[in-house]
Amino acid sequence: MPADVVLGWDIGGAHLKVAAADGKGRVMQVAQLPCPLWLGLEHLDHAISAALAEMPSARLHALTMTGELTDFFRNRAQGVKSIIARFAMQTPVNRTVVYAGPAGFLTPQNAVRKTAAVASANWAASAQLVASRMADALFVDIGSTTTDLVPVHGGVLRVRGFSDADRLACEELVYTGVVRTPIMALANRIPIDGQWIPAMAEYFATMADVYRLTGELPESADQLPAADNGGKTVRDSARRLARMIGRDLESAPLLQWKQCARQLADLQLWQIRQACERVLSRTVANDRSPVVGAGTGRFLVRKLAAQLGRRYRDFDTLIDAAPDAASWASSCAPAVAVAILAQAQPRKHK
Repeated sequence: MPADVVLGWDIGGAHLKVAAADGKGRVMQVAQLPCPLWLGLEHLDHAISAALAEMPSARLHALTMTGELTDFFRNRAQGVKSIIARFAMQTPVNRTVVYAGPAGFLTPQNAVRKTAAVASANWAASAQLVASRMADALFVDIGSTTTDLVPVHGGVLRVRGFSDADRLACEELVYTGVVRTPIMALANRIPIDGQWIPAMAEYFATMADVYRLTGELPESADQLPAADNGGKTVRDSARRLARMIGRDLESAPLLQWKQCARQLADLQLWQIRQACERVLSRTVANDRSPVVGAGTGRFLVRKLAAQLGRRYRDFDTLIDAAPDAASWASSCAPAVAVAILAQAQPRKHK
């Protein structure tokens, strides 16, 4: 039997994240690997294999996901079943559990019969862990593609939605992130030279380009090809941004393209703040409760907390993690959460 280690897995549509927690719930190791699932299941196979080679042997694998939403699958139910089946090709089924939100951890056999509970439940795992450590908080996870807003009061998740559709409707899920979001999804015009220029409805640039220009994007965050499959220098990002308004990089000083990027970054933060204000307006949470930040974009969560007049706490301050794993633990909160939660569960699962 492997050592008393639980591996937590968060399988997304663009990345696979995995975390190892020891028998005391201490996070030992965390990794994120590119996994463009929309291109085919072989990319998932490769990512799982690479992760297993990097991580310690485990007595248990705890799985959560959002990858079922990719357009590779006919619907979410097919996606959940396919991901579980593919995962079982490389890990023991009798040592695997699947997170299903309020239903807890299920065996793979039961999980494929409760796909609606399993689909895109990863946010709930992170928030559940936060709620077990803090009575009151606003949990904000800004990732590469999406933002989760989860109010916690009295150690309970005070949410109105669970499915993606319901959470979008009440803005507990905001479909914007700091890497993969196309600029055309955020802005319909961009300021330069004292005028507003309509932005092209083209996949020419992403928010990774914006935050590379502002100097805020963690180098390790952008693991997939750029919009034009080009380079990832500051000038490369400025060139892609210029293309969004029908111009070339050389048509303006680099400083102007950085100013454009700052405007777009402010617009994204405003969008997320508006959703936060809506969520907070209908909760009974203490107005002094902190904002807990997670995800690759938690540099934005810090700014958000300041604008809301609340203290900021990083997700990794709520857990015990090895020093070299702490930062990645915050970036990969759902994987860490299912590892810790599963480690604390009874050995028998539903």
